[in-house]
Amino acid sequence: MLILKDPPSDFQLPPHNEAALEMLREAKDYESTVALAASGAALATGGIVHPLGWLLFGLAYKPLVATQKLARLEKLTAELLDEFKSEGIQVFPVLKVEDKNPIDLFVRFERKVHLFISIRSIGDKEIVYNETREVLQIKRKDKHGLKVWNPCPLLELADYEKWLSKNRDLFAMSSREATKTPSAKVLVLWPPTKAAIDHNSHLYSEVGSMKILALRRKGTAFVIQQEEVTEFIKAWLAKYE
Repeated sequence: MLILKDPPSDFQLPPHNEAALEMLREAKDYESTVALAASGAALATGGIVHPLGWLLFGLAYKPLVATQKLARLEKLTAELLDEFKSEGIQVFPVLKVEDKNPIDLFVRFERKVHLFISIRSIGDKEIVYNETREVLQIKRKDKHGLKVWNPCPLLELADYEKWLSKNRDLFAMSSREATKTPSAKVLVLWPPTKAAIDHNSHLYSEVGSMKILALRRKGTAFVIQQEEVTEFIKAWLAKYE
């Protein structure tokens, strides 16, 4: 029989749900030039309780994108809490992964499913998957050429899953939950960015009633639009009930 150790009495999860939502709101509203200039700072995996925790949320992203990124995280976190709070959802925004971009959202339904969500918006452009090169490419509206998307969100999502396995103690998570819980890696394209609609049919998978672009690069990552997030999570949960 597997015996799970109780976490220490002073154990605290990383900021999540309402506490994290408030931090996101404060970070978004903070307009200090000095704070935004420190683009190299990020939310540390240690020292979770910090009087300036909300400020560190803002510093996790480059100054030019921080305000928009935080606004998107705030909106999506609020929507998920409103929709799934009764189902025991835990939403962890802005988890720092070594020297990579932070995990925008780690969504946990304890011992049910995990979701790693990256939110990306690169303007009024379409995203194309090049099967031969196994890379995402950016197609501009005013040009015919394609540009490789770097750093690749698909590779980042794969790294996030590995990170959780190594850092499960941050969540008082058993090895079994960290490695065996059904997980989904999700790239959320925020308007006006969208995926091209002319991908080959075998690149799509069905999740519930949804037909979704499922790209296999170091595992499978689903590519969806911002307005599809709630529906996708409902379908993913239903799949494992």
